[in-house]
Amino acid sequence: MNLDNGCSASGARKSLSVDDARRIILDALSPVSGWERVAIRSALGRILSDDVIAPCNVPAHDNSAMDGYAVRAEDLSADTESKLQVVGTAFAGRGFSGIVGKGQAVRIMTGGVMPMGADTIVVQEVARPEGDQVIVPGGVRRGQNVRRAGEDLAAGAVALPRGKRMGPAELGLVASLGIAEVSVMRRLRVAFFSTGDELASIGRPLAPGEVYDSNRYTLHGALTRLGCDLLDMGVIPDRPEALEAAFREAASASDVVLTTGGVSVGEADFIRELMGRLGEVSFWKIDIKPGRPMAFGRIGTTWMFGLPGNPVAVMVTYYQFVMDALLKIAGLDPLPERPLVPVACTTSIRKLSGRREYLRGRIFAEDGIWKVRSASAQGSGILRSMSEANCFIVLNEGRGDVMPGDIVDVQLFDGLI
Repeated sequence: MNLDNGCSASGARKSLSVDDARRIILDALSPVSGWERVAIRSALGRILSDDVIAPCNVPAHDNSAMDGYAVRAEDLSADTESKLQVVGTAFAGRGFSGIVGKGQAVRIMTGGVMPMGADTIVVQEVARPEGDQVIVPGGVRRGQNVRRAGEDLAAGAVALPRGKRMGPAELGLVASLGIAEVSVMRRLRVAFFSTGDELASIGRPLAPGEVYDSNRYTLHGALTRLGCDLLDMGVIPDRPEALEAAFREAASASDVVLTTGGVSVGEADFIRELMGRLGEVSFWKIDIKPGRPMAFGRIGTTWMFGLPGNPVAVMVTYYQFVMDALLKIAGLDPLPERPLVPVACTTSIRKLSGRREYLRGRIFAEDGIWKVRSASAQGSGILRSMSEANCFIVLNEGRGDVMPGDIVDVQLFDGLI
């Protein structure tokens, strides 16, 4: 696939909108090949490589949805009470072996198999037992409170489609079918490294001008939560030969390579140039704040994302571009929709038109009404603001300043981060 979208290694192309950048990325990608069989207890978070077909009906038998009495609807009056003889009891897992005849009823528990001859459940709250009889009020409808065999899933139906991500509900659904293993896509292999002579690894004192490398730990957490197999290549110094060797090693060992730093226009920013020389670069500038310099391309069959160096910009670009890209490559179908929620903002925000901004916000309830405020300082190097926030305040390209009381769009961290 040709990734040339008018962007050369010299960076002459104008920057892209957020929507265009997402479209270019997602249109270029396709799922990896390869799958494995895993036990359902090991399938949480994995993506199905094949449909799961129901081998049996769920439920397997007609059964009672409520505690009550199994009766024949033809024995009941539409308007007046009916008196029936109770001839037995049906429990969940231990049914009534006889046949419900004319004028008879069977006491039944939730999940109990419907006795032969019965077609309706009268809930115990409206029935009135009298010795070995039960009084049923008028107006009971035929078939009420009965769960039919195959009502949840019919034998031979697709229980879960290929591309579905396995969550707790999916694990339970597969278990309800008696299936012990499922086929899942292989885990995505992701290599990542930070660049910069100023970066120090944790565990040693900082030299003058150095800062500790936090980006690798941020990405390690995000990628681990996504279920990827990781290759952490550490900190690579700002030397072209070292960076080229790292790129070649990472590309040969992974499906995707993520880097942080070195994609701007400084004298020591070599990432974009190396990506273009070793492979292809689709774009490297986006109309977004924070995170304007972000390169996307590939080396051979390995996809490359050159993220900014500032910690908050790394997180914004990861969650707005990289995460869904990784999910698509991993085989998830369809990608999740993450709605923007309109909420009143309680703080003023300065905003220039022409780019989309993702500010860290704190959504909260006041007098039963949800509102949002800007969280802490908004500098792209202030990672504390991400920890204090629980949402992004998303201000689109045409938006100007925000005044207290104005409605803004909010993207919740819950389900995203």
